[in-house]
Amino acid sequence: MRKPFLFLLLAIMVVAGVACAQEKPDRKEEPAKLAKLGTHEGLVYVKGGTMLNAKSSGYGKNVTLPNFYIGPYEVTQKEWMEVMGSNPSEFKGDHLPVEMVSWYDAVSYCNQRSIKEGLQPYYKIDQNRKDPNNKSEFDPIKWTVTIQEGANGYRLPTEAEWEYAASGGQLSKGYAYSGSDHADTVAWYWRNAGDRYLSGEWNWPIIENNHNQTKPIGVKKPNELGLYDMSGNVREWCWDWYEGADVRSGSFRVVKGGGWIGDVSNAEISFRGKFEASGFGPDQGFRVSRGE
Repeated sequence: MRKPFLFLLLAIMVVAGVACAQEKPDRKEEPAKLAKLGTHEGLVYVKGGTMLNAKSSGYGKNVTLPNFYIGPYEVTQKEWMEVMGSNPSEFKGDHLPVEMVSWYDAVSYCNQRSIKEGLQPYYKIDQNRKDPNNKSEFDPIKWTVTIQEGANGYRLPTEAEWEYAASGGQLSKGYAYSGSDHADTVAWYWRNAGDRYLSGEWNWPIIENNHNQTKPIGVKKPNELGLYDMSGNVREWCWDWYEGADVRSGSFRVVKGGGWIGDVSNAEISFRGKFEASGFGPDQGFRVSRGE
């Protein structure tokens, strides 16, 4: 059962700091290579290690990540259609990121894409058993989703993997956003995702009248690892419970990266968002990852 659209829009707005003055956008944005968008060209290899970016939330915690692979782009509507057969997105376009997808939709896609490509599904999804670890009062689905250890299929990145990759991994230059200290060069967010560049405080009627929406993947500049849109286009689902990486229960799943609706503060690498696994919205998507 899907939640009302208006509830989602209100729930996902984090507008701390919206009154801060923002720089003018870079109009010399890197053009999208539309001939390549929406096709599977392989994942980006991320060499493991500890967080080097002092602006990341994992810096100084002595957590060492193993090597892994992650998608250079958010999953597009074309990729989604090729696997799932229908398109739930609010804003339609082959090269736009898929959105209006819940966490359950995202893990289902990972498994179905794995099967389609001859890989072993990473998740075991039991739709008939309510997850006793899901403490949400508002999630009517509560599928029990567990990891199949050793499987080589597609999966959602963990929050730590996502943040490590967004910060540039071992190539990190210490940026606040994924690939830059200047949000407009790497991120789509409420000020720059419409007909004109907005100023003043966050205001939904102004955003709506400005025709803000998702943008084609890969238009803004990539980060140090060649990853695009990690600081803003759609927010991206991660595997973890919001309550912590080491806990096995909670009410919310983590979302990372800013979206076209949100404030620039949401686009910071360290920003942590949360949402019930059954939630979805027009600025809610994901990218895939795989183990080494």
